[in-house]
Amino acid sequence: MFGKRLKWPDDYFQFTAELSYQRYVLSDWQYFPVTNGKCNNLSLNLTLSRSSIDNPIYPRQGSEFSLSAQITPPFSLFDGTDYSKYSTSSQEDMNKMHKWIEYHKWKFKSKVYIPLMDPITVKRTPVLMGRVEFGLLGHYNKYKKSPFETFDVGGDGMTGYSSYATESVALRGYENSSLTPYGYEGYAYARLGLELRYPLMLETSTSIYALTFVEAGNAWHDVNKFNPFDLKRSAGVGVRIFLPMIGMMGIDWAYGFDKVLGSKQYGGSQFHFILGQEF
Repeated sequence: MFGKRLKWPDDYFQFTAELSYQRYVLSDWQYFPVTNGKCNNLSLNLTLSRSSIDNPIYPRQGSEFSLSAQITPPFSLFDGTDYSKYSTSSQEDMNKMHKWIEYHKWKFKSKVYIPLMDPITVKRTPVLMGRVEFGLLGHYNKYKKSPFETFDVGGDGMTGYSSYATESVALRGYENSSLTPYGYEGYAYARLGLELRYPLMLETSTSIYALTFVEAGNAWHDVNKFNPFDLKRSAGVGVRIFLPMIGMMGIDWAYGFDKVLGSKQYGGSQFHFILGQEF
């Protein structure tokens, strides 16, 4: 891994490059194209990021953003194999197809923190946080779409039906993985949010703040159907507690206003628990 802090456009920018290799050994795995087999993931991840926040626990001003591209070699372009003849119902074909995983994954994440009072003179100032996120998982060959590195959208963002092979994306007000169930894996997603935070205690040993939020998001199985205006909406309230020996903990109550994947039921009332990093 290589990382470098940049001097331009300003001192808050950072560039990182990471070459990684992962090997998946699957045995009697259910609800996945490869139930028994070995898959290899060789990728290069390039990230340009910027952070100017004043505090990592309770940011009162500043912003964060990152733009990343994770790319594997396009094996299907030079291996001479016609993947259109492979059957998705044949485990032997699936094992051969995904022996070397290929994809290109693009993500943009941003947060901005706006203090509602002067943060220099008022330490416990309320803060308005805005969030915008997008993600796309592309392919080189339409017959060899990667079953790995997809987006698992819905819920608290901490669990998923196949967290070993996918990236969790929270969307409060909906159950975990409800927007990306098996067969509708997320190859694209969008998430927008607005959160009002009010500090109850900001001490060296303990930080506690309450929050209320509105957010919206969705996931798409087909990248070509990506539509940032077709979003599932929710709103709610919550609280966060940071303890040095434990880290961040919290609980949110949220209500989802929209139906999911043709269901007759709305997201409805949901409780979400946060432990550790918040997604």
